[in-house]
Amino acid sequence: MKPRRLQPGAVVGIVSPASATFIREELDIVIDVVRGLKLAPRLAPHLLDRYGYLAGQDKDRAADINQFFADPSVAAILPVRGGWGCSRILPYLDYGCIRQNPKIIVGFSDITALILAINACTDLVTFHGPNGLTAWKQIQTECFRRVLFGAEKVKFQNFQADDDRDGLMQVKYRIQTISQGRARGKLIGGNLTVLSAIVGSPYLPDMRGAILFLEDIKEDVYRIDRLLTHLKIAGVLDQLAGLIFGQCSECFPNANYGSLTLEEVVWDHIQPLGIPAWYGAAIGHIETVLTLPIGLEVEIDATTGTIQMLESAVE
Repeated sequence: MKPRRLQPGAVVGIVSPASATFIREELDIVIDVVRGLKLAPRLAPHLLDRYGYLAGQDKDRAADINQFFADPSVAAILPVRGGWGCSRILPYLDYGCIRQNPKIIVGFSDITALILAINACTDLVTFHGPNGLTAWKQIQTECFRRVLFGAEKVKFQNFQADDDRDGLMQVKYRIQTISQGRARGKLIGGNLTVLSAIVGSPYLPDMRGAILFLEDIKEDVYRIDRLLTHLKIAGVLDQLAGLIFGQCSECFPNANYGSLTLEEVVWDHIQPLGIPAWYGAAIGHIETVLTLPIGLEVEIDATTGTIQMLESAVE
C-alpha cells in the first residue's frame, strides 16, 4: 500500500514521537524546512510536551500521530527528531485508521521503530529519511523530492562527501563488498539498536526474502557484535536475500580490554550468510540522509553498492 505523492502546498504534520524538544528555536527551524519544501506546516497538539526526556506521555504522542493520519487534509508526517521513545507508543497507534488513510511518514534513528511498525501492521510503504532537524542540503533535499514529489524509481548509491571533492581519492563512504551478487526483495531496515529491540514483537516486518540495511551511532564494537548476534540467533539474518551495512558513526573499539574491529564483527556475521552484501553505504547518522522506501521491492548490486527501486514508492 502506497501513500499519495506530495504536491506543493500540501500540509505536513510535525510531531515529536520520541525525545522532547527543549528549545523553541529548533521547532522554528523545522517549520522553515517544511516551508522551504513549498509545503505547509501544521503543529501537533502535544508537540512541545515534556515528560522527562520524552516529548510527553506515551498515549499523547501516539494520539498526535493518530490524529494526523485521520485528518484528510494532512499529506505527510515529519518528526522533529529521534532520540528515544517511539517503541513506547507502538501499542497505542490506531493501525486500522492508518491502513484506511495511507500517507507519507518519514524519519530515521529512533523513528526506525515507528516506520517499521506501521509497515508491519498495515503494509503501508513508509520512509527511512530525514527528521526535521537534519541538514537538508542539496543531495538530501533532491532525493526527498525525487522519491516523494516526483514518484521516481530512484537508484541509490554513495555520493562524494564535501570534504573529498578536492582530493585525489574518495575517503568517506567507500564501498567494501562482503559477498558479490545481485538480489531482489522488500527493503527493510534502519537503526540496528532500535530494530534489534523490537525483534520478537508484532512490530517487525516479515524478513523473509528481505533486503536489510543497518546503521548505528555511538555504540562500542562489542555492542554491535551483541546486536548482530541477537539478529543471528533470533533467525532474522538467515531469512534475508541481501544485506547492506551503512555507517556506524563513532562506533569505536572497546577502551578497557581487547577488541575486534568493527569490520571483523560485520564480516564474521554477514559473510557466512552467502548473500549479496556490502559495507559502507552512505546510510546513517550523517549530514546527508537519503529517503529510502520501507517495504518496497528493490534490487541491490553488492559489487557496485547500489539500491534500485523497482517501482515508485508513492501514487
